[in-house]
Amino acid sequence: MKNVMQMQFTALSQNESFARVTVAAFIAQLDPTMDELTEIKTVVSEAVTNAIIHGYDMSPDGIVHISVTIEEGIVELSIKDEGLGIMDIEEARQPLYTTKPELERSGMGFTIMENFMDEISIVSHPGEGTEVRLKKHLSNSKMLCN
Repeated sequence: MKNVMQMQFTALSQNESFARVTVAAFIAQLDPTMDELTEIKTVVSEAVTNAIIHGYDMSPDGIVHISVTIEEGIVELSIKDEGLGIMDIEEARQPLYTTKPELERSGMGFTIMENFMDEISIVSHPGEGTEVRLKKHLSNSKMLCN
């Protein structure tokens, strides 16, 4: 049985922790390991922070959309903004690449996501926004869907 959670919130930095905790609470029903839970919380933080800082250029006018699907021990996440978009996705995926060095950004967001998740895809169109899709197979999840 598929279980889906969706939410959206204003693109404010203080909402990043809300997103991380909410997603963690939703996937807790699968009884993930602490490492798996930490990894998923980290990728949510990275993707939401990217949407706020890069997608909306820290403008509070944007909305971040998150969708989480749980099915047969697999967690699928979608973090989406309708902001600036990414000009060159391959360049943005390179370790240490950042468009905001003045904010002391490490440029490791996509690298962290790739290392912690089983699958990642990025769809972006300049001026229209970005969607990051992530998938993780949990090691010994319980099939709790009732």
